[in-house]
Amino acid sequence: MSAWLDEVRWNDQGLVPCIAYGRDDKRLWMLAWMNREALAATAREGRAVYWSRSKQRLWRKGEQSGFVQRVHEIRLDCDGDTVVLAVDQVGGIACHTGREHCFFRRLEGDRWVDVEPVRIPAEEIYREGEDGRVPADEEKAAPILPLAPSGDVLTDLARIIDARKGAPPDESYVASLHAKGVDAVLKKVGEEAAETIIAGKGSDRAALVHEVADLWFHSMVLLSSHGLSPTDVFDELSRRFGRSGLEEKAAR
Repeated sequence: MSAWLDEVRWNDQGLVPCIAYGRDDKRLWMLAWMNREALAATAREGRAVYWSRSKQRLWRKGEQSGFVQRVHEIRLDCDGDTVVLAVDQVGGIACHTGREHCFFRRLEGDRWVDVEPVRIPAEEIYREGEDGRVPADEEKAAPILPLAPSGDVLTDLARIIDARKGAPPDESYVASLHAKGVDAVLKKVGEEAAETIIAGKGSDRAALVHEVADLWFHSMVLLSSHGLSPTDVFDELSRRFGRSGLEEKAAR
């Protein structure tokens, strides 16, 4: 059963580097480390599981932030010393700094320059550790959320949002919004809608996609606050399917 693990060339610490990239867009998300247990768990669970060298334990990507990596393919390079994962990155954010990916520094002349924007401030994603620093999402082990059988990203995300509604507000961004009340959620939806409009007037297609993703996320938090889910929206869209826009408007 573990013969395939024996073919990996583990280093002298029993680790192998692992690169995660987007299954569809081929975006390079991050690099982390795995030991035998982490790689076996990744294959078994269908989600990225890494080894934290600082904490000396397994950490499941997104266990605290909710930004899970669903794994669709695992590959090993020609030398057997590097693992590559083809993933769907839930939430579109892989870096603990709140940026999309971990490779946001570019060499310009003789210095490294941050060239990628922060999408969600890290302090909104993680609670502060005892040392006062905002830890990465390996900071503590939270309950593992099973993946939706459908593999649908909105369904997965909705289940994560619902699971975090009752978490302590200082440990979850979703919980902190719910704790402030529906007005706080509505304010965020309004802000994201405005930012989507601004992005839509520009020519940066990637920026528009990111703003729509933020709008969808906060709209899902709003649905959750009312006990609703994307399924309720899907059902409404299905009801409208086959009717012209003018007919639908007249029927309202």
